[in-house]
Amino acid sequence: MRIRSATPDDVAAIAFIYGHHALHGTGTFEEEAPSIEDMADRLAKVHARGWPWLVAEKDGQVVGYAYAAQFRDRAAYRFAAEDSVYIHPDHMGAGIGKALLEALLPASAASGFQRMFAVIGDSANTGSIRLHERAGFDPCGKLDKAGFKFGRYLDVVFMQREIPPLPLRERVPAA
Repeated sequence: MRIRSATPDDVAAIAFIYGHHALHGTGTFEEEAPSIEDMADRLAKVHARGWPWLVAEKDGQVVGYAYAAQFRDRAAYRFAAEDSVYIHPDHMGAGIGKALLEALLPASAASGFQRMFAVIGDSANTGSIRLHERAGFDPCGKLDKAGFKFGRYLDVVFMQREIPPLPLRERVPAA
């Protein structure tokens, strides 16, 4: 498996992966699969800000992706990232999420982020919660019944961790 920066050529695979989770999972509260064009726009916005969007590739196929974006739009949040990690439904449980998150942390530090938050849809999403625990994230809150999907109310679990800063020579210049 190879972890690399996402390119526009990866958008169809990214859209498929995310669309599956939107339509069948509770990790995201989106209820419809975004179009390929919507996902291309999302990727372009992340890249335009100099933030990392990574893909995991196995045998030439994108099997997962992860990216970091500023936690909220206001300037005071400029050093705080929110991560997103999604895995192809045929490759879940194979360690791809772990590899992506381990690569995303230093890439996020290189982009200037100093803290990362995980905003996990569904408190029963033990896969994502365990992934983040193993990566050093600590629980920091829960919103009860914050969303409604598939006929039931869903919680949101918040986790956080500090991202060790990189030495100045390794940081990516601000865009």
